[in-house]
Amino acid sequence: MPELPEVETTRRGIDPHITGRTIQAAVVRDPRLRWPVPADLADRLAGQIVRSVDRRGKYLLLRTDDGTVILHLGMSGTLRVVPAGTAAEKHDHVDFILDSGKALRLNDSRRFGAVLWTSDDPKRHWLLANLGVEPLSQEFTPANLRERLRGRRAAIKTCLMDSRIVAGIGNIYASESLFIAGINPKRAGGRLSLPRTAKLVEAIKTVLSDAIRAGGTTLRDYTLVDGQPGYFQYHLNVYGRDGEPCPNCDKPIRCVVIGQRSTYYCTTCQT
Repeated sequence: MPELPEVETTRRGIDPHITGRTIQAAVVRDPRLRWPVPADLADRLAGQIVRSVDRRGKYLLLRTDDGTVILHLGMSGTLRVVPAGTAAEKHDHVDFILDSGKALRLNDSRRFGAVLWTSDDPKRHWLLANLGVEPLSQEFTPANLRERLRGRRAAIKTCLMDSRIVAGIGNIYASESLFIAGINPKRAGGRLSLPRTAKLVEAIKTVLSDAIRAGGTTLRDYTLVDGQPGYFQYHLNVYGRDGEPCPNCDKPIRCVVIGQRSTYYCTTCQT
């Protein structure tokens, strides 16, 4: 599933093509996504100018004067900027036709993504209202994270993937951040000291920033807006490396299941 770096990379990729452009039409070929595409979406968007493309957690926000399109890539979704007349392929479900002669196209083979609309402040939408702090924001500090973890008995890996605590960190980057910080993913979130929490915050910011610069991680379906893969998978220290040597101590990386998700870590370097 695309995580924060992949969504942010997508945002940066589509922004120069659609911000300031008028949506001439919206073409919905298949409304059966994770939640149905609103039946009146085309009517609402016709003639609207895209004022900005923002991100909240793993959601993209296309803001217009009348409201906001909320986009989620689900497990396999990609957004491409293509010439407006490009023939649609099997899983090309939604097009936003722009006055530039281009179109923003959503392809989603598994249909777990979403294209929704709100006329209200998107921060109050039910999908976004309870999201936690943005991990790349100034508000994400050691003190902030420690307060959010206070009293929690769940594994720190599980806590990092709880979007109500921190928005947008998924399986790959939780494992990588905990490795950089030297923290055992099974340790209870509420038991982290402030110094160790500070190391974790720094590691999260570093890992996410590095992943964005590399264009995200391509393991299965994700690609950049131009169809190219992300390259952060070549910099992964532990994720997907079960049994391979730890880059720090050469002991084998171990894979365990935490919160029903595969978790990779070094039993020697992470305590």
